[in-house]
Amino acid sequence: MIHRTAIVDPDARVADDVEVGPFSVIGADVEIGAGSVIGPHVVVKGPARLGERTRIFQFASVGEDCQDKKYGGERTWLVMGDDNVVREGATLHRGTAQDRGETTIGHRNLFMAYVHVGHDCIIGDDCVLANQVTLAGHVSIGDFAILGGLSAIHQFCHFGTHAMAGGGSIITKDTPAYIMINGNPAAPHGLNSVGLKRRGFSREAIQALGESYKLVYRQGLTVEQALASIEARYQLPETATFVESIRVSTRGITR
Repeated sequence: MIHRTAIVDPDARVADDVEVGPFSVIGADVEIGAGSVIGPHVVVKGPARLGERTRIFQFASVGEDCQDKKYGGERTWLVMGDDNVVREGATLHRGTAQDRGETTIGHRNLFMAYVHVGHDCIIGDDCVLANQVTLAGHVSIGDFAILGGLSAIHQFCHFGTHAMAGGGSIITKDTPAYIMINGNPAAPHGLNSVGLKRRGFSREAIQALGESYKLVYRQGLTVEQALASIEARYQLPETATFVESIRVSTRGITR
């Protein structure tokens, strides 16, 4: 299962059925779960934990030292869940001692070609990062988020659950849950209603989220006035998530 030209460090912990392609390098303190396939010319550097059924394509670099100039060789981590796909040329870096010390990635995410995930990022489950998406350090991404190709997110920004960014978006502020953004700089373009329908959200929830979006973005209210109005009108978990994604913002929301 391991090609004769691959280099696997004796201290790596690789499940018995993992495939490692030609000329790939698996470093010390790397753990790769069962059912995983590591393609040719891949570098995985530790400390790193890759879950079961991970698929990494050629020329990807996973778990490398980060590009933060403050990084001084400290022991930091990359931790990935199960069923992630990392396509050609993607780069996923470990954390820094100045932050969490760990880049954390959930389950069932797709990182398309040449995606970059910077140090200390947190990515949820079931996200899609299209070709050449770039996440600076300290970025967090909620579950089911979709980032169009060539999008870039500034340091310390949060991109909400079920949110969607069009291709080429330059994102310098936080993105609330459930909305669509696009542009340079990114601007809001409505509720991600098509995505919510595809994921089985109820008609009631989608209608309430659409009305909540209008309160924040189209009624001329302050953010606090809009959030108070939403909380007074709706008692749904979806609207509570929308409100919370705005309340926790530290950089201000895309507006």
